[in-house]
Amino acid sequence: MNIVQEPLKAGQPLAEALIQDFSKVSGLYEYNPAEEKSWSDRLAWLDQSDRLRVDRKELVNQLREYNLKHNPHDAVSGHLDQLERPGTAVIVGGQQSGLFTGPLLVIYKAITIIKAAKEASTKLNRPVVPVFWIAGEDHDWDEVNHTYVLSQDLQVTRIRIAQGHDQRLPVSWTELDAEAWEQAAAELEQLLPQTEFKSGLMELYREAAASSSTLTDCFAKLMGSWFGKYGLILLDSADPGLRRLEIPVFEEMIARNDELEEAYRHAADDILQLGFSAQADAREHAANLFYIHEGERLLLFKQDGKFCDRKAKVALTKEELLEELRQHPDRFSNNVLTRPLMQDSLLPVLGAVLGSGEIAYWGLTRQAFRRLDLQMPILLPRESFTVLEGTLHKHMDKYALSWEDVADRDVFQAKREAWLAGQDALNLGERFGEIKSAFTGMYDPLIEQLGGIQNGLTKLGNANRDKIIDQIEYLYGKAKDALEKTNEAGLRHFDRIELSLFPMGKPQERVYNIFYYMNRYGEAWIDGLTGIPYDVTGTHRIIYL
Repeated sequence: MNIVQEPLKAGQPLAEALIQDFSKVSGLYEYNPAEEKSWSDRLAWLDQSDRLRVDRKELVNQLREYNLKHNPHDAVSGHLDQLERPGTAVIVGGQQSGLFTGPLLVIYKAITIIKAAKEASTKLNRPVVPVFWIAGEDHDWDEVNHTYVLSQDLQVTRIRIAQGHDQRLPVSWTELDAEAWEQAAAELEQLLPQTEFKSGLMELYREAAASSSTLTDCFAKLMGSWFGKYGLILLDSADPGLRRLEIPVFEEMIARNDELEEAYRHAADDILQLGFSAQADAREHAANLFYIHEGERLLLFKQDGKFCDRKAKVALTKEELLEELRQHPDRFSNNVLTRPLMQDSLLPVLGAVLGSGEIAYWGLTRQAFRRLDLQMPILLPRESFTVLEGTLHKHMDKYALSWEDVADRDVFQAKREAWLAGQDALNLGERFGEIKSAFTGMYDPLIEQLGGIQNGLTKLGNANRDKIIDQIEYLYGKAKDALEKTNEAGLRHFDRIELSLFPMGKPQERVYNIFYYMNRYGEAWIDGLTGIPYDVTGTHRIIYL
């Protein structure tokens, strides 16, 4: 395994500025992750603010119960013992619970959390444990119900798992039947090539699915099977036991909701004044909380002194909403702007591992943290990788393709066309161009002369000329098709390079699933990833296999 840094644009200027030009965004973010002092300062703040968070023992009891179900590893139990003791901090990061764990970036985020916690513990000489926050409260089923695998015939193939109803419930509440689990398994099994690891990998999935009622359960079991030995603590944000602990935090969010709204909107103005775009919607009158009503998760807004949804299915006064919270805390959940506040109210967060989009919308939250007497934690970019297998590397060398060539779609296509043109010994494009030019050069003057005989002949001549040119173009197209067919093997090499590294025009880590790579390289592949030195900047790296 050879690791090489190669740039990959994040597409989020705020995320790039956090690492490359912190002074420009220091008004939006609390700490510069690249500065050693940030780590000791944040730890000192955590030590003196422990009273602001939920009781550690109660939190750990709930996490212990959840992890015993899905992630019962001794290393996890040891980290929970440490977390129960004052002074222990956490590195946290999270994602939705996708099918087969979703895209590779989920795996890279978990690995970053583990490595950052280990690095911080060594640096600060203090226990720092890794926590993965499963966003089970999210309700967008279409975002999590599928994953992609590159088939053997070079098709980016989607595998999808169906749910039995159309309710907009949290993913952790959406139950699946045995038929749905098996159908997804059968599709994956058919797509994966036969290897020494395939049967064990499929058995792992089927065992996890058989003991799971929801996508979140299966996600947790798979993540636990791979990362439990590293002590990665799992947390489901929709866990009813956690929700009971969160009641005082929700009470404060509701009681001070106008203050929080004002903080988000002021931050959005600040971001615009700095020349950036806000990556989350800080809407006027937004409560930034969800409420579950009759099987539907509704985003709340404030109107005429009440908390309502857009379709007016619910309308509760502040007092009624608070009473509902105390009676039914499981009906409440956060949106992207209040989730960071809840996370910091539960856990002693030293650092939060985030993707570039998350870093961008966290730029809206610093003032909101302050309104609740909290402080935004250190934001740590998720590590980013592209896996480049040996055969692909050979193909790139053969066609003189650099990483930059493949990363730029226009350049890559131009290189592909140039290579194909180089195989054209007849110079088809040039010769057909000459034929069309010679034909029109002789035919156009004739058409003009025919018009002198009768006006109608000009129109007829032009139509006749266009038909002949169409036939020449048709023959040229057929000749190009034949040329491509003759050079099909080489063009498939180009296709494999593109589809492997930038499927659907996106970075590999945002599309493909870990099962494809574990089927080829086994579980040791994850161990190799965790052994790559931690990079606090999150700079994209290529893994040459």
